[in-house]
Amino acid sequence: MRILGINALFHDPAAALVIDGRTVAAAEEERFSRRKHGKRPVPFSAWELPEKAAAWCLRRAGLRPQDLDAVAYSYDPQLARPAEAMGLDDPWDHLRQTYAREAPGFLRAALPGLDADKVRFVPHHMAHAASSAFAAPDAGDSSVLVLDGRGERASHLAARRVGDRLEALHAQELPHSLGLVYEELTDHLGFLRSSDEFKVMALASHGSPRMLPELRRYVYPTGDGGFHATGVPWHEFCPPRGADEPWTQEHADVAASAQAVLEETLLDLVRWLHGRTHHSVLTLAGGVALNCVANSRIAREGPFSQVWVQPAAGDAGTALGGALLLAAGAGDAPEPMAGADLGRDWTDAELGAWLKTAAVPFERPADIAETVAEALADNGIVAWFQGRSEYGPRALGHRSLLAHPGHAGNLERLNDVKGREQFRPVAPMVLADRAAEIFDGPLPSPYMLFVHDVAESWRERIPAVVHVDGTARIQTVDPAQEPLVARMLTAFERRTGLPVVVNTSLNTAGRPMVDDPRDALECFGSSPVDLLAIGPYAVRRGDFFRATGNGRA
Repeated sequence: MRILGINALFHDPAAALVIDGRTVAAAEEERFSRRKHGKRPVPFSAWELPEKAAAWCLRRAGLRPQDLDAVAYSYDPQLARPAEAMGLDDPWDHLRQTYAREAPGFLRAALPGLDADKVRFVPHHMAHAASSAFAAPDAGDSSVLVLDGRGERASHLAARRVGDRLEALHAQELPHSLGLVYEELTDHLGFLRSSDEFKVMALASHGSPRMLPELRRYVYPTGDGGFHATGVPWHEFCPPRGADEPWTQEHADVAASAQAVLEETLLDLVRWLHGRTHHSVLTLAGGVALNCVANSRIAREGPFSQVWVQPAAGDAGTALGGALLLAAGAGDAPEPMAGADLGRDWTDAELGAWLKTAAVPFERPADIAETVAEALADNGIVAWFQGRSEYGPRALGHRSLLAHPGHAGNLERLNDVKGREQFRPVAPMVLADRAAEIFDGPLPSPYMLFVHDVAESWRERIPAVVHVDGTARIQTVDPAQEPLVARMLTAFERRTGLPVVVNTSLNTAGRPMVDDPRDALECFGSSPVDLLAIGPYAVRRGDFFRATGNGRA
């Protein structure tokens, strides 16, 4: 079966292609359109489809739209209820539902040759669940928990995987939503809702959960596998912050309190789920599953011995989940994800042609890994563009900014390069076989979806990646899966004695992660990065600006 998955209705439009149960390609529309998150999650944008991502997925496999056996659309409008009946203040939601019902026609127009009758509506949270339960390695029979802002009429799903079938156990009806509560706080704190929730998580580390008792009046588990989460009067907890205003300790304390009540509620949900399934493996999906602090607490204090989180846990992942769910239903055994590198790539010859067309001076060293390690050891910042781009919001060694972790000033330096708030941390990548001596937490951690305590003896050695609370959100690197990254880390350790490198996404604030060579050159040319490692080629900042006559070297 050749199945194209589509996520479009709310935000992070994406496409994924599954052939005979194997994930062939997956990409988010933002990487092509260069618009962060693809679009804003408002009813008036619900018609927008991941046209470029879908077309690329088909090209990757050499398919035409008419070659598809099915298209999975990760929302089922027949399950929805009017917004007012669900207690939601969303007066234009009926427009969203109209667009959803007309999705087959929109898709036929976007992908000429597609038979609209092949479009299948997949319940939103079942698509989330399939993206995790079916994509996790060696999960087998397992439990799955989905939490996000909203689906058709719920904000949560507890389910179990039995063979290649998903069985729903409980769903929390709207308006109760942990995701929406966190989104509302994001907006109250002056950040962009449905986009900047990770900033609230980072800010929480700077605060104290002193408002937790009061917040428990509005957010709490109900003991039956569900929860109460609505009606939080955030203005009573702290004054709103303007987007350009400095944050205060009160803002940080509210963030810390919200993070704490979220974690408490999630722990109750996973304990309830385990009590019904008694599985050893839990998989997580939905936007709330991108909260790596909460994930770590679930792994540490929860009853499951193994926790796996879908790297594209947000709505983008439902494109993959929808396709996997239809594949399983058709008898194609879904294969686990081999990695998150499911996007575009270019051959060495193609990259060289891009550089020549751009009239950029470049070199081809004997080993780009050694060249990068040398630049990092000299405290240079490196733009790293290698292989297929990542599916999901994390840079995982394919579209990354790299730096030396041993200089504390590199945190501020990188946040300046990216134009980010200074309270935000950067992450370390580390060789998998060295991680346990430095970091305490769930291992391996290849997708940066857990936080780990940094060993006291290492905190002064790698200060740039240690957050204010003594933790780090790590990526472990397996040489069998990421040989080039592993070789760079080994070369860096040979020069510095440190098996860790700073890794943050290759982009600047408000822009999607770099995806194609043009993006890489534009980012390199507009930010103070010392070296661009693009495939086997190296572009040095001084040479770049001497060639352009800019004089900024």
